[in-house]
Amino acid sequence: MKAITIVLAFLMISTSCKDDDDMSPGTNPPEVLGMSFTQSSIVFDESYTALKSSIDANNNINIIAEVNHTMNATSVGLTLNPTRIVFFGNPALGTPLMQRNQLAGLDLPQKILVYENDLNEVYLGFNNTAYLSARHGLDNVTTLPTIEGALTNLSTGAAMGELMAPQNSMPDQGEGIVTKTSNKTFEDTYASLQMAIDTNPNLRIIAEVNHEMNAMGAGMDLNPTRLIIFGNPNLGTPLMQNSQTTALDLPQKMLVWQDDADVVHVSYNDPAYLVKRHGITENENILSTITMALDNLSNVAIMN
Repeated sequence: MKAITIVLAFLMISTSCKDDDDMSPGTNPPEVLGMSFTQSSIVFDESYTALKSSIDANNNINIIAEVNHTMNATSVGLTLNPTRIVFFGNPALGTPLMQRNQLAGLDLPQKILVYENDLNEVYLGFNNTAYLSARHGLDNVTTLPTIEGALTNLSTGAAMGELMAPQNSMPDQGEGIVTKTSNKTFEDTYASLQMAIDTNPNLRIIAEVNHEMNAMGAGMDLNPTRLIIFGNPNLGTPLMQNSQTTALDLPQKMLVWQDDADVVHVSYNDPAYLVKRHGITENENILSTITMALDNLSNVAIMN
C-alpha cells in the first residue's frame, strides 16, 4: 500500500485545449444536491487522462476502481455520452469520518465523475464535504478541509477550470439511506451478500472495499465495515441517459457494518433518493426493478 499522509497533491499535465467556442461558459451546467463541479477547458478524453494521471502520481491515494459507463452501455447494446468515474481513497483521511459515523462508508472511497453532455460540454463533479458532513453528521471532523482541498485541486487541475458550488449541499442526516438489521454475524452477512451478487448473471462486482482493514493500515481502529460496489448496465444506463449526473451514484453500493453494540447492518442508497437528487424522470419500471433487486439482495444478506 502506498504511504499515507494527510497532504494530497495534484499533478498538472499539459493537454491541448478545445476550440475557443467550446471554452465559453457552459449553457447546461449541472445542478445536483451536494455536487461541486468544474467545466473543463479541454476535451473529455484528455480531462479524464489528466485526472487519472494526477491521482496516479500522488503517493498518498490509491485508485480503487474505474468505471467506463459508456463502454458498459455499449456492451448491452445501449448508447451513452462519454461518462466515466474513478474511485480512489486515502484511509488516513476517510477513516475519521467513519469513526464518527460508519454510514459515511457508503460514500467512501471518494470519487470524481467526468462526463460530456449533448452540447459537448465536459464537466467534472464530486460530492463536496458539506454534503458528506450533512448527510452523515460529520461536523468538525478535522480531515474534512483536507478532503475538500484535495477534491478541488484534482478536479480543477484536470479540467483547467474553476470550481462551482451547487445551490444546495445540505441533505438531511441519513437522507436517502436504507438500513436493515441482520440476524447473522458480520462475516456471514457479508458472505451472503457477496454470493447473492456474484451468482446473479445480471450483476457484476466492480470492487470490494474493506474499510476496517484500510483503517488498520493507517494505524487507526474501525468497527467491521465493508463496501461492495456492483452494477447492471441494462438498468443503470437508462437512468444516466435520462440524467447523466446519476453516474455519480452508480454503480450501486451496499455497506455491511457492525456497530459498537455488535449489531450488524446492511445499508444502501434508496433509488427514490437518486430520482430526487438527479432529477430522473420516467423510467418507473426500471426504478421499480432496481428497488426490488436491492431489497431482495439485502434480505438475502440479513436473513437466515
